[in-house]
Amino acid sequence: MLRIPWIAKKTNERILNEANKRRSLVRTIRKRQATFLGHVMRRGKLEHLVTIGKFEEKRSRGRQREKIMDGLATWLGQGKVLDILAAVKDRDLWRDMIANAYKQGT
Repeated sequence: MLRIPWIAKKTNERILNEANKRRSLVRTIRKRQATFLGHVMRRGKLEHLVTIGKFEEKRSRGRQREKIMDGLATWLGQGKVLDILAAVKDRDLWRDMIANAYKQGT
């Protein structure tokens, strides 16, 4: 690493620039979510229903939580969740979509 002392009053952004690195935690999480989604959707069991959210239940109060599918749709650049569900069936297309989204760093 850069061997920067802790008393050196430098911001995280400045240190990342000096090391020529980018923040990649969110990208890594989205990539892992997408690969897990592809795995679950091809199996088509109970996890498939839970991921899509087809269970009928009473909605909780307050702001609704962001669903995994909605987050992946924005990360992959797809407008609709149905487009993603169709793309998951074709493994090569799905891998290409994930690779392109990861390279773009969105």
